[in-house]
Amino acid sequence: MPVITLQYDDLEKLTGTDKETIIKRVPMIGADIERVEDESIDIEFFPDRPDLYSVEGAARAMRGFLDLETGLSEYEVKPSDVSISVSEDILRIRPFLGSAVIRGVKFTSSSIKSLMDLQEDLHWGLGRNRKKVSIGVHDLSNVKPPFRYMAVDPSFEFVPLDYTEKMSMTEILEKHPKGTRFAHLVKGFDKYPIILDANDNVLSFPPIINGTLTSVTEQTTDLFIDVTGLGEAVYTALNIVVTALAERGGQIEFVKVIRPDGEELALPDLEPKSRFLTKAEVKALLGMELSLEEIVKQLERMRFGAEALDEETVEVKVPAYRADILHNYDLVEDIAKGYGYENIKVRIPETYTAGKSHPISRLRSPVNEIMVGLGYYEVMPFTLTSEKINFENMRRQKTDDVTYVLHPISEDQTMLRTALLPNLLEILALNQHRELPQKIFEFGEVVHNETTGQHVAAVSIHPQANFTEVYEIVDALMREMMLPYEIKGSEDPAFLEGRRADIYVRGKKLGSFGEFHPEVIGNFALGYAVVGFELDLNDLIG
Repeated sequence: MPVITLQYDDLEKLTGTDKETIIKRVPMIGADIERVEDESIDIEFFPDRPDLYSVEGAARAMRGFLDLETGLSEYEVKPSDVSISVSEDILRIRPFLGSAVIRGVKFTSSSIKSLMDLQEDLHWGLGRNRKKVSIGVHDLSNVKPPFRYMAVDPSFEFVPLDYTEKMSMTEILEKHPKGTRFAHLVKGFDKYPIILDANDNVLSFPPIINGTLTSVTEQTTDLFIDVTGLGEAVYTALNIVVTALAERGGQIEFVKVIRPDGEELALPDLEPKSRFLTKAEVKALLGMELSLEEIVKQLERMRFGAEALDEETVEVKVPAYRADILHNYDLVEDIAKGYGYENIKVRIPETYTAGKSHPISRLRSPVNEIMVGLGYYEVMPFTLTSEKINFENMRRQKTDDVTYVLHPISEDQTMLRTALLPNLLEILALNQHRELPQKIFEFGEVVHNETTGQHVAAVSIHPQANFTEVYEIVDALMREMMLPYEIKGSEDPAFLEGRRADIYVRGKKLGSFGEFHPEVIGNFALGYAVVGFELDLNDLIG
């Protein structure tokens, strides 16, 4: 789950209250406080709330939750003369496009960082690492509309972000850090996507990299936003970005998107969607009777528009930036948050039962305590993965014990993972903008032959990471668990030869550890040495 860093001065200004109140109440809207620093706070928000991935979105939600500003947030969208045309040849590559103009933004270094962090977190949360959604933010003053979204030959040249010399698009994919990391997203196409202005200046090579011409600085006031992708999540991402900038004082303007068939879209579309919720639905899920007035009040606290239509039904206006409202159950969950879980009366169950800890929980607790004590942070990645991540990126041969998803929703989620380490390396790849060292672990499920098992794995990344470090961690874990063990030479291709070992307990191999092979590090686009271990815990559960 994404961890968002919020600066206190920014948060207090946008929220209209003090940091102590925010720190006390923010967990109740569905968040965990990771750490409290002198100048900022790190908060982990649930993946289903990408609208909270910025200080602006979090402040908007907190104003409602604290009864400082309730009800639907409304944003004026003014007309503009900016347009962007979509060519026919781009439809087979990356067919969806959303655009907007924002004027009058006053940037500081912290607000630019907040915008860039929001962009990257949306790439992960909504975009599945840019595959489904990628976002470009451009200084509008350096380019001239109308714009064109089209496909060009890979030999096309421009100066990419963070570089000073022109490169062909092929060279960018081979040499630029962003290019090598995301080259697979355009692999197999004979032409690549590009966004040009009226003078053939390059704004973006989506989903890879922007042009250096439109870099955003503290002097930037007017922005052009482009969001490209494979589905309608593009429009949700656009709405989240533009409303966050509007919270910062920006004025949103329409962009006319001209499709190849002549259809014209005026974007962004910030019209709320209507849902109808009954008192009976609320009672059925919460187990208590709330008046219609109370239901309306709590919905407004959670920043919905709400109006009673009769004695039983409420019309709910869902903001265009809320990606998580898929069913009325989601509205009832927000009513419970607004009401306060702490205010729901406790009832003794009608049926008496005696509970006890599950064997897995009895093992998880001490393992987690040991790993946290060793300086590692716990993470919880997805169990679904792909053959590329699970095997190819790890230099491991595909096995025949894989459980596949019958109808996967994407190429990134085609199978149930058979190991934890690939997911941990993915998390490191997504957090390269954060300081080093990074040390994370997971106690989680793997699946072999449709049978679920429990593993623990950990990785550490920093310039001095080496075999001795990970050996010490494995030794400390095994000793604290009071497990006699021995190590032997390993053949695991994920690790460097001569800097890898297998873990044996009572003569049975339970895991391996070592320094990751440079090819593995490159496959995950990591720039520093990485070490790690993985241990099968199934024989220890009982």
